[in-house]
Amino acid sequence: MVRELNTADGVAVNLSCDTLQISRSGFYAWLKRPPSARAAKNNLLLKDIVSIHEASDRTYGSPRITAGLRARGHTVNEKRVARLMRENAIVSEVVKKFKVRTTDCDHSQPVAPRLFKTEDAKTVLAPNQVYVGDITYIRTNEGFLFLAVFMDIFTRKIVGHASADNMRTEILLDSLSMALQRQDVNRDQLIAHSDRGAQYASEKFSKELHRLGIIASMSRKGNCWDNAHVESFFHSLKTELVYRRNFKTREEAKNAIFDWIETWYNPRRIHSSLNYMAPNEYEELSKAA
Repeated sequence: MVRELNTADGVAVNLSCDTLQISRSGFYAWLKRPPSARAAKNNLLLKDIVSIHEASDRTYGSPRITAGLRARGHTVNEKRVARLMRENAIVSEVVKKFKVRTTDCDHSQPVAPRLFKTEDAKTVLAPNQVYVGDITYIRTNEGFLFLAVFMDIFTRKIVGHASADNMRTEILLDSLSMALQRQDVNRDQLIAHSDRGAQYASEKFSKELHRLGIIASMSRKGNCWDNAHVESFFHSLKTELVYRRNFKTREEAKNAIFDWIETWYNPRRIHSSLNYMAPNEYEELSKAA
């Protein structure tokens, strides 16, 4: 406190010591005293906290930072990490606005049965067994950019994604094509789950799934929680990236989203549901098992 008064407010050491009823010699002895082992440990922790926080583009809170510290060899609990973050004004900059939307299912196309249920996710025991897909939109100064993704339910990896200035069926086909090209897939054992949106129920998409031997599955009408894993991904994408940016063009948004998925979300963003591993790491671990 004396040092803070003396340096921050220009108050003389004598007056500071008198005010706080401590001796000058005691104050100077304290200044020369080496930091305690606990303080030294906190300083080391703080450096790594800042490093992990910055690497996440300042989106990680104390749970993920704690996991990151443990991965670096620190023995630490979340309460201590949260306190150090609070004392040093290190906060998650995630923009906490996101509304789960339901898809307009008002069409006459046939729909597939609901073969995959969200509560069944834990029964999926390997990659490339169930892909869940959905479409969202990103606002830009040029207009909306639409993004279609397919997620591997086992690894939470975004295996396929495509974007366009429209919501035609081709965006789904491009996203699926990317997934099949990059993943080691046994197609006749793969379930592609989605909502009942017109694009997924379209004859063009249905025929392509049939041609590839992929099994179609669709959510219940108007129930967005049947596709909760992809909605969770969209929540992360929008609160950690999209809502923090003002995209001037669709191309700018497209490049930023591609980069976020391929250089951050898949290879580096850790998930509590994956034992605090990133999707790519969890996928590789499952292959080695």
